[in-house]
Formats: sequence, C-alpha cells, structure tokens
Amino acid sequence: MRSILVITALFLFSCQSQGNRPEATVAKVVDYQNLSVATFAGGCFWCVEASFEQIKGVASAVSGYTGGKKSTADYKLVSSGRTKHFEAVQVFYDPDVIDYNTLLDIFFTTHDPTQTNGQGNDIGPQYRSAIFYHDEEQKKLAEAKIKELTPTFNKPIDTQLIVFDAFYDAEEYHQDYEVKNPNNPYIMAVSRPKINKVAKKFKAILKEKEN
Repeated sequence: MRSILVITALFLFSCQSQGNRPEATVAKVVDYQNLSVATFAGGCFWCVEASFEQIKGVASAVSGYTGGKKSTADYKLVSSGRTKHFEAVQVFYDPDVIDYNTLLDIFFTTHDPTQTNGQGNDIGPQYRSAIFYHDEEQKKLAEAKIKELTPTFNKPIDTQLIVFDAFYDAEEYHQDYEVKNPNNPYIMAVSRPKINKVAKKFKAILKEKEN
C-alpha cells in the first residue's frame, strides 16, 4: 500500500501542477561578455536548470520556452502541450572552464533521452528531449554524442536536434525554482534525485558551496 501511495504522490506533484509563485527571490548578477550559450530541453526545466547551475564554468542557467511563437511563450499555454514550445534551459558558460561536449554529457545525465513526449510523469510534447544547436560545431558534437551514447541505452535515443531560433525566458517564479523551494514535494521527489545524480557523476567539476 505504501508504494502505491508514493507513486500516486509523485504523479500528483508533477512539474505542471506546481506552478505556484514562491515568496523568496534569488538575486543573480551575470557578466555575459565572453560567455558561450547552449540550449537544452529535457523535461521539467526546474530539474535541468538546477543540474547545470551547480557546475563550475556555468555562469547562469535560465528556464524558458523555445520552439514556438513569442505570443504563446506563457506557462499556462505551454502546459497545454499545444503551443509547439519545449520547456528548455539556456545555459551561459565560460568555454575556458567547461566545453560544450561536457555540457552534453551533463544534459544526457539529467534525463531519460529514450522517453518520447515526456519525462517520468510529466507527459506532453512540452517535455520532449531536444538539443537546440547554435552553430554547426554544436550540431556535429551533438550528433557524435548521440552516436557515442546510443549503445549504452536499451532503447533508441529520441532526442531531437533542432537549429536554435529564439528563446523566451519563463516567468520569474520559475527561475532558480529549486533554490527557492527546496521543500517543494516535486523538487524533493523528482528534481533532487536528478540533481544529485549529476553532482555524483560530475563531482570533480562542481562549484564550491558557499558558507
């Protein structure tokens, strides 16, 4: 009975159902000069954003929407699954500290790239797995990474490769959601295990924790 209750709780506390505005705010000042950018979609953007934020060389990870029109880049509309948007994360990073190939490794650790149209209980086209490449070099590296990782999965990788067009920042309450809401049931049950998985695998390149 307990296992059934846990599964039910995870289903109820999906990313889509937890869009309440928190009271806390997180101030972040980033100097974007000389930074490179990568764009990934791998399910709920809270999980992906927080996974990248802990990595040394990542100056900022921003939750947002890409793949659809500016006029429909709104959380409630995107959550309907009818806007063509992906929940995505824009990663601003220092290429002198971390390279794109390592970001790809982190990306494929944050989620299950073999799941189609969703991640876990977050089901819908807005939760698709995708890499939005900004240039031909990123495309080549992404293609090579998918080829490299394919034998390590029991099912085909369903990550789409899409040329980057536009990115629309998500509403402010979605930014740094895991930091602002550490006790949120979805964060504790779904996001935190993914973040910890990345932290364990990439322990050597984690940012030092502030006192």
